[in-house]
Amino acid sequence: MTLKKKQKIFFNYIIGPILFVWLSFSIYKQVIEQPDLPKAWQAILNSYKSVDAWKLYAVIVLMFVNWGIEAKKWQILVSGIQKVSFLRAFRAIFTGQAIAFNTFNGIGEYIGRVVYLQDGNRLRAIAVSIVGSLSQLIVTMIMGIIGLLYIKLNILDDTHHLQGLNKFWLNAMLYILSFGTVVILILYFQLSWVTKLFEKIPFVAKYSFYVQKLEDFHAKELTKILLLSFLRYVVFVVQYLLLL
Repeated sequence: MTLKKKQKIFFNYIIGPILFVWLSFSIYKQVIEQPDLPKAWQAILNSYKSVDAWKLYAVIVLMFVNWGIEAKKWQILVSGIQKVSFLRAFRAIFTGQAIAFNTFNGIGEYIGRVVYLQDGNRLRAIAVSIVGSLSQLIVTMIMGIIGLLYIKLNILDDTHHLQGLNKFWLNAMLYILSFGTVVILILYFQLSWVTKLFEKIPFVAKYSFYVQKLEDFHAKELTKILLLSFLRYVVFVVQYLLLL
């Protein structure tokens, strides 16, 4: 029996069932510990019968759209390490979400994703996945700046106060956030700096192999990932508005 076949059996017949039982129990425990559970169930059932039920269905559909966008991002990110199909990338996203559901700070998301890659590619894939997280952070920060500008120009009253937040602190937040966004954007489009930094630090230089693939990202790919992150942000906003 080949090593690859043994690994497949191990994941499908040992890790898979254990993960299923663990996640099922975790979900069950979180559900039964909810306060006023009968009322909550009744509210959920009523929501399916209301005139606005279409909003709930739309949110559920958009949830899969959201994961699909993230799967496409993952497919692009790991393409320089290992070619994966969109369906396989989608499965990796699902697995990552499942493991992240019950791990500290969602760290299990990366572990779940790299399971679908070959052994020698998994650590390098974690490094490139950080690029995806960075792109989402950039979009969030840019939209945050736009939000603060809107508050400053349209919501602040004549006294320049908003529930204890005066114009001075709002401007300070804008300057700090804008500066941070510019710095992260430069770092995002100059990923080769990261690998060079790793190579210059003695105690981490031996691990620079795992981040060398960052140098292979071109501006076109990074821009595409950034646009997908923006599209994902739009989906989040639409879901939020539908649930208001």
